[in-house]
Amino acid sequence: MAGRIPQSFIDDLLSRVDIVDVISSRITLKKAGKDHQGLCPFHNEKTPSFTVSEEKQFYHCFGCGESGTAVTFLMEHDRLEFVEAIESLALLAGIQVPREEETSGRQETKDLLDVLMASSSYFRSNLKNSREAVEYLKARGITGITARDFGIGYAPNEWHGLEDALTQSPSSIDQKKLLDAGLLTKNDKGKVYDRFRGRIMFPIRDNRGRILGYGGRVFGDMDGPKYLNSPETATFRKSFEVYGLYEARKSHRNIEQLILVEGYMDVIGLSQHGITNVAATLGTAATTEHFKKLYRYTKEVVCCFDGDAAGRKAAWRAMDNALAELKDGRQLKFMFLPDGEDPDSLVRKEKAAGFKTRLQNAQPAVEYLFGQLASDLDLQALDGQAKLVSLMVPYIKKLPESILKQLFIKRLYDLTGYNFSGVKETKNPQPYQKKKIQKPRLPVLEKRLVAFLLKDHSLINGLQEEIREELIDPKYNGFLESIVRYLVNNPGIRNEEIQERWTGEDYEDDIVELLSWQFSISAEALEAEFVEGINRFVSMRDTSERRTLLDNLKEDPTSENLRIYWAKKKGANPKQ
Repeated sequence: MAGRIPQSFIDDLLSRVDIVDVISSRITLKKAGKDHQGLCPFHNEKTPSFTVSEEKQFYHCFGCGESGTAVTFLMEHDRLEFVEAIESLALLAGIQVPREEETSGRQETKDLLDVLMASSSYFRSNLKNSREAVEYLKARGITGITARDFGIGYAPNEWHGLEDALTQSPSSIDQKKLLDAGLLTKNDKGKVYDRFRGRIMFPIRDNRGRILGYGGRVFGDMDGPKYLNSPETATFRKSFEVYGLYEARKSHRNIEQLILVEGYMDVIGLSQHGITNVAATLGTAATTEHFKKLYRYTKEVVCCFDGDAAGRKAAWRAMDNALAELKDGRQLKFMFLPDGEDPDSLVRKEKAAGFKTRLQNAQPAVEYLFGQLASDLDLQALDGQAKLVSLMVPYIKKLPESILKQLFIKRLYDLTGYNFSGVKETKNPQPYQKKKIQKPRLPVLEKRLVAFLLKDHSLINGLQEEIREELIDPKYNGFLESIVRYLVNNPGIRNEEIQERWTGEDYEDDIVELLSWQFSISAEALEAEFVEGINRFVSMRDTSERRTLLDNLKEDPTSENLRIYWAKKKGANPKQ
């Protein structure tokens, strides 16, 4: 793993490439005045609302609100990680990507990844030498090609097989690194031994193919839990990772739909039958972080779970955790299997054609949610309608502002007559409902920057001193400036205290909304986007101030107004 990319290089790279060239090579743009316009690639539209500014090197869609730099566009459109997007732009510019010297933390992560890669070689070589393991996989319908593509291996039923092989290898990996990587474990008496023994091994890989951890499955007469995952390590976090996503991305340049299943063998079994757009959670409920990752690579997720009580409970938790990620253009559906079947067994029985037919009949999230909550209610009675409202409103509040949210709200209104506060307008509004006073809408850039800050308060420290001083100047009373001042004056403050500070004030709802925003980009990318966005924000604010001063000068052309205008235009302090 290479070191950090210097921020100065990123700034220089963005000044070298033309965002119009980057975007026009992927979508059709037409000149519109000084800017370029086209159909937005991030949502369906018939009239162009997607604008690319050559002057500002920035894009913005007035329809869905997506905006950013050339780096952001590549990350969102091409489904690239931050480093991959930088490398792609550098290739376009014909320059090499430099790296800063690795910190001890990055070097430690690199060491763990190297250890995990070495262990993969050990497990795969053992699979070839284990007749029992090979016969088990063949009985499950898994071919040698599929086993190769997924890197499947075998951990012998030995207490120190892996440890002896790697510590005595030419690279001589020490025991501590094997423990840190989760490959060895230590009992209460201090005895160290292999964590995985007598198991089929499934490597869990990131989007670049690097092994982060393992899942191991027992077979035959072996004792122990059916599945065993790597523990939480510096490289592996179970609630963030999904199995099979790397392989799905290799099979599909653009993933139109991702099927989310529960087990490793479900992913591999479906892939064996040509259904390769599959990923699985790692023996845990599908989390918001899982959906955040999945929606980076697709617009539609179908949760495919067992039809029994456990499967429906898992589906409900998945639905609850996915709501915050259901922005415009994203879809969530549910497909329940017959009793006693899992995806692997069903596809072997009905083949790919039968499985795909069931996929076509998957239930949309809105139908699933209302169907579950209203199943035992009498919606012809007022108390049934009231009960549905009380059950539904908390889920609607989790949805981001989107067309889907309005559809949820409309469905609730049609069923109960309840005029949720999120409804823009209804044909029969309730006369007793107090109309809310609409606040001016905050610019997308300002909201995004505040959301970044709420995600990571330390981003302020990465700003240039003069920029930070300008942001906290008391003469500015904007939303962003007030947040920055509050964070600077209250180091170590928690988000709960920030929310409490703005309770009852104009931006209370905005704080609540932005605290729920999630970003599926690395900390490195977050910092780069924040610094670049702050510079644009300050530049736009200065331009607006100069225009105001110019208007004042036209109305009152005094020497004092003229001096203030020119001082501001030159970037000087007018008080000097």
